[in-house]
Amino acid sequence: MRRERYDAIVVGSGIAGGWAAKELCERGLRTIVLEAGRDIDPQTDYVEHVQPWQLRFRGYGDRRTLLRDQPVQERCYACDEWGSKFFVNDLENPYTTDEGKPFLWIRGRHVGGRSIMWGRQVYRWSDLDFEANLRDGHGVDWPIRYADIAPWYDHVERFIGVSGNPEGLDQLPDGQFLPPMPLTCAEEHVRDAIAAKWGRERVLTIGRCAVITQNHGGRQACHYCGTCERGCITGSYFSSLSSTLPAARRTGNLTLRPHSVVAAVLHDPKTGRARGVRVIDGQTMVELEVEGSLVFVCASALESTRILLNSTSAAFPDGIANSSGELGRNLMDHTMGGGAWGILDGMQDRVTFGSRPNGVYVPRFRNVKSQHPDFLRGYAFQGGGSRSGWGRGQSEPGFGAEFKESLLSPGSWSMGLYGFGECLPRPENRITLDPERKDKWGVPALRISAAWSENERAALRDMAVTAAEMLEAAGVRNINSYVQDNPPGLTIHEMGTARMGRDPRTSVLNGFCQAHDVPNLFVTDGACMTSSANQNPSITYMALTARAADYAVERMKRNEL
Repeated sequence: MRRERYDAIVVGSGIAGGWAAKELCERGLRTIVLEAGRDIDPQTDYVEHVQPWQLRFRGYGDRRTLLRDQPVQERCYACDEWGSKFFVNDLENPYTTDEGKPFLWIRGRHVGGRSIMWGRQVYRWSDLDFEANLRDGHGVDWPIRYADIAPWYDHVERFIGVSGNPEGLDQLPDGQFLPPMPLTCAEEHVRDAIAAKWGRERVLTIGRCAVITQNHGGRQACHYCGTCERGCITGSYFSSLSSTLPAARRTGNLTLRPHSVVAAVLHDPKTGRARGVRVIDGQTMVELEVEGSLVFVCASALESTRILLNSTSAAFPDGIANSSGELGRNLMDHTMGGGAWGILDGMQDRVTFGSRPNGVYVPRFRNVKSQHPDFLRGYAFQGGGSRSGWGRGQSEPGFGAEFKESLLSPGSWSMGLYGFGECLPRPENRITLDPERKDKWGVPALRISAAWSENERAALRDMAVTAAEMLEAAGVRNINSYVQDNPPGLTIHEMGTARMGRDPRTSVLNGFCQAHDVPNLFVTDGACMTSSANQNPSITYMALTARAADYAVERMKRNEL
């Protein structure tokens, strides 16, 4: 079997993998990034400016192909005729679920991973989040606090470029911001009405997003085309393809190997270390081994844990670094789908410019200073205010020339708030290897068993109530509140399954994302998370990855790894 050797191995090229590559390469390590899928060429693969009339199915896609090959992936709004190529083929990448417990695993296997299609919302966590498990007894205590990660949030934000507005809220720490995107007049009206009634208890602000509003780091400012999930040829939003991987490449220390399916981490019983990984060439199916002094597994939460579970040996019969038995447990995702919307009269002389790739944000206000009687933890709202376009003609009555002429002008303003809530860590929400099914490359498929608890459902119901309250305070009419029944996975914020902790008996990783059992093995993507908070988690993965890489290299210099 062919073998290759590097200083460091990074599994995955997405948000966490790109950051691991950048930090390790910049610290002088010869680093290989192993990506399971194909390479991406922005010049030919990005399609943000392709119009519906340029597509065979006018943007609706071939439903027969989507439903046959991507029945799970097509549930994501971005998996359409433009973007379906950025999502996996479900037939080649199967998984199973327990009866009555649906889970939608949305995946992208290509260079850049889901950093190409992600929602770009970036919010720091606070000690309200890092202390939550200790405070209410769910899960284990985080081994870090906000002070430990704050400098790394700074480091990440300065590099990726985050537009946003400082608000001075303890539960949502401010960061290193580029100028914020402006609110629409409808959003300003609702913001002011909320402030008038609730003061600083409830705050509406512009979203904090990894989209640059001025030229930054060699990338061009956003031009508001608004179709970020199809790729961004100007690199105006952060992706590993436009930012971290090029930075790693500039050092001369990067080797990027697409079509490299990592099946397992290899354990050396003599040293107690990981000696490398077993790789299946995605095109030829030929196996090879890649050896390295450091192994960073950053393949996304469930994929990373699948690799670890499949890495069995005499020392670790249940998966590498699994002496605690916690590997695969405490799967989390954010709930979403409690909210409200309605019509806002007036301001008919105001219109929006372009298609702003961002919305508003209402940070968590439940269970911040006092405990709600129905549920633990909290939720936040995303949303926005805009005027309806010509598409409203599909639902409005009318026909003929006069009706068509009326659709050339914008319609009424509407305003909506859409909730995202925290999921408690629970050991029964877990993943295991399916004993029978395998993927196209012969790697055992996952079996996923996860469901919402009453705590999550109670928070969803409260979202609908408070969203309607805020809209009503702003004079919004025809308010429609709702509670959607979205299954776990669809928010695409899966976390946990290889959690951090203080005690090796109850956790897989320490506070530096380092495996308790295998000191040169690090897991820095969503798998490492100990709780879920309610904020979008990606910037926390980035900060944890940069921090872990710094720690790992310093330990290598001391010959401790």
